[in-house]
Amino acid sequence: VKDVHHTELHMDMWDLDNDESVKHRLGEIQGIVGLKRIFKDVKKAARKHEQDDFLGNVIIKLQDLPYTPEDKWYSLGPCTETYPDRGKCHLQLKLIHEERDTSLSKQEPVFRIHRNLLQQFVQYDRLQKQTEAIQGEMELSTSAVTILSLHATQNDLSPFHQDLAKWLAYSKLYRHVEVSFISLLQHLTSIEYQWGLAQVTLQQEAQDELAESFKSFLDYGISLIQKYRDVFPMFDNKSTERQQSLLRVLVQICKMKAFLKLCPSVPGLHDRVVGVIKSGTRDWYQVHKQLLEPMIKTEEEIVKSLVTFIDHLNNDLLNDRKKRMKIFMGTIKVNLFNITYLQFQELVAQDLQEQVINIGAGKSKATVEGLFQLFQKLKQLHHQKIYLVPNDIPLPLDGFHKWFSEPLPKWLQMVYENSVEMVQRAVWKDQLESLGDKNKHSTSVVDIGTCFAKIKHTWTELSWPEPEEAFVIMVKLTEDMCKIALMYCRLIEERAEELSVKHYQVNTRDSDIHGVRSLQLCVVLNNMKQLWEVISKLPEELDWQGLKEDTADMIPADQIQSTLHTQLETFNSSINNKIKGVLQTLAQKLQADIKIHIYNLSASSDTIPLDDMIVPLMSFLENEFAYMDTNLVQENFQSLLGYLWTDILDIIYSTSHQGGVSQRFYLKLNHTLENLLNCFHAEGNGLSLNELQTTSFKDLKAHLSLNAASTHELVQKFYAKKIQQQTADDYSKYGAVTIKVCYDTEGKRLHVEILNAVNLMPLDSNGTSDPFVELTLEPKHIFPLVENKTTRRIDNDLNPLFDEVFEFSNVTSEQCRREGACLFITVFDHDTLVSDDLEGEAYFSLEDIPGLDTEEPLNISKVPQSRLALSHPKPNEDNILKLLEARKGDKDAQAFAKIRRQRERKSKER
Repeated sequence: VKDVHHTELHMDMWDLDNDESVKHRLGEIQGIVGLKRIFKDVKKAARKHEQDDFLGNVIIKLQDLPYTPEDKWYSLGPCTETYPDRGKCHLQLKLIHEERDTSLSKQEPVFRIHRNLLQQFVQYDRLQKQTEAIQGEMELSTSAVTILSLHATQNDLSPFHQDLAKWLAYSKLYRHVEVSFISLLQHLTSIEYQWGLAQVTLQQEAQDELAESFKSFLDYGISLIQKYRDVFPMFDNKSTERQQSLLRVLVQICKMKAFLKLCPSVPGLHDRVVGVIKSGTRDWYQVHKQLLEPMIKTEEEIVKSLVTFIDHLNNDLLNDRKKRMKIFMGTIKVNLFNITYLQFQELVAQDLQEQVINIGAGKSKATVEGLFQLFQKLKQLHHQKIYLVPNDIPLPLDGFHKWFSEPLPKWLQMVYENSVEMVQRAVWKDQLESLGDKNKHSTSVVDIGTCFAKIKHTWTELSWPEPEEAFVIMVKLTEDMCKIALMYCRLIEERAEELSVKHYQVNTRDSDIHGVRSLQLCVVLNNMKQLWEVISKLPEELDWQGLKEDTADMIPADQIQSTLHTQLETFNSSINNKIKGVLQTLAQKLQADIKIHIYNLSASSDTIPLDDMIVPLMSFLENEFAYMDTNLVQENFQSLLGYLWTDILDIIYSTSHQGGVSQRFYLKLNHTLENLLNCFHAEGNGLSLNELQTTSFKDLKAHLSLNAASTHELVQKFYAKKIQQQTADDYSKYGAVTIKVCYDTEGKRLHVEILNAVNLMPLDSNGTSDPFVELTLEPKHIFPLVENKTTRRIDNDLNPLFDEVFEFSNVTSEQCRREGACLFITVFDHDTLVSDDLEGEAYFSLEDIPGLDTEEPLNISKVPQSRLALSHPKPNEDNILKLLEARKGDKDAQAFAKIRRQRERKSKER
């Protein structure tokens, strides 16, 4: 080839057609279609000449061919609409040069010449690019690659010798530039693959040079591993890849057949790597320790430098465990974390124990804080033992917490003082404005929550291993948090008072002042409630149960109860008193307004309907409750309702005992009480009925209902009370009377049999009595048409047998079922000259008498007897009579009271 730039290799591809192919195909005819195809081919062959089918061509410019052998697929052309894709042709091309031997090749072996050329080109290119930041392998220029390819082609240098030359050249570049370990690995892999075939032709000199390159690079790689923290920094992502590639190269070298044959006495890679990691870790430790030593050797500066130093160790271990260990384990099967961690444990225990103990508790606050930070960093370092394999071996730092026994009390005091300062600042900045609809407390309670979270974090950070000392720490922290919480309650109340005074100086309207004051008290109350919830969670958040279990063998359970839980109970009692005080203050304004409303209501005109009369009070409460519900959390709103309810009962009770008031007055108060009950219950959204219907409420309700009742209702209640007392008394010193009572539904009459009386009192001077019985149906307003009945008199008999029957006509079953309806039985001793003496009285309820609930005729003989104990009324004991007497303008009330007072005057109970 004389003109390389214009010469082309032109290759056509054809499909060969000939007669033999047609004759051969005649025997393969199948069907009409196959026959037609054969005829077509025969006609084609019969034409002028045999004509082959053109499949396509390939045109290659020689100047485009590389100097190395090429093996690739070429597309056939030309592409037309009829044949858009003609397929591909697989070609192997190789340039062969005629001129080979030169004067140099006669003096030196071809392999050495090729390697020297490569080294010269690498050296030249390095000098050309020495001002540039070279990353990866030193790439050769195009001209150098061309020359090397031509030289290898001219001298038939095998791929093995080419790779060997590259390895020998590039493996020495580490002295000058940063080499690509990936490229070296490729060369080594190729050498290993072809070693079995090539070692026969490798001269001894080349073998010695290869062995030296292996040893030299191994030493170089081991030295890099010894300083892996500096050579392969973690902040550079590519350095991790380079470190992994280096380890792969070292592993590949040590397992190659060439290395095993040429370097049999080299120590094992695994042991060498472990050794240099240990020595490198110790060197790195000492260098960093010296770099961080302070210029001024004060306690504060020494502790600060130790904190920084241990933090560096923790970060280094973290990098080893999360990133580097995967590389070492995946390539060389070395647990990097185990080696470095054990080295750090030993070195730190030797260097720091004496230093920390000598510093002691520390003289300044900065030193105390620094010692706590140092404790935290050492705790982090010691905690990483969980990643050891195995992780149950004893370690030099297992008892490191004992170094800090002296500064421990100062740490706890420091935490307390910092928390107090933080709470004071938070209260001073607080404007007592709620954070929103969902968060009805202010900013200071958020800050104190953060403060307590720091204290809890301190407990977690300490995690003191000694159970007894841990218990003492817990007692101290719990006591401090309770003290801080109570201090906060005092400060926040003072802050509310301070803000109220400032607002009073700016505003003169009472409504504005009271509104702001109420809002601030709501926020204070919500803050205290939020604080109480935070403290109440201490047993769970600080795991008191776990501490109790850890100290079960050393501290009795009752001691834990008497310390921790007693502290919490004392705090709860104190803060509840604080909350009650704020609730009482918040309720004072409402109490005053409610009292005024109730007084105006009780003094209102009797002509105003009860429902209209109650409207102002209900409107006032509705507005106030809506305001409080908006600004108070639900628990505090419920508590406020409870306080107000108790006060309202007291207000209504005191109002009802003013004296000289009318029935209408009590109707108003009773109606008010019923409406207030519904208001505070709020259909289940307010206080529960159990909370509202207390004993005080029931007593007040009974008092008001009694005073609001009409005269007839009071008389009925009087007899209902007497019936209840009669049922309870089954024996009396005044004797008893036996009767039978039933109801005749058909005749609408009451059938009464007076059988006898027994054990009557002797009221005559002769030691006997002349008894007779008077029967009346009471109350009179229920039985206005019924006449009284009287038995015959039996003289000189204390156990008279009457055996008399009486019928009370015009009595309905509805009358018998009404409240207080009864048969009033009075036993008298007849006197001729003076009024009859009272032997006793009894009351028999008509509510459940036989025959009342049936329309069938009743057999009187089957009606059971009833024995009633006789009694005497006790003067001035019945409140109902007093109410009736107080109604001076009511004739019915006065008449009934007069009759009963006359009866009392005859009583033996006077």
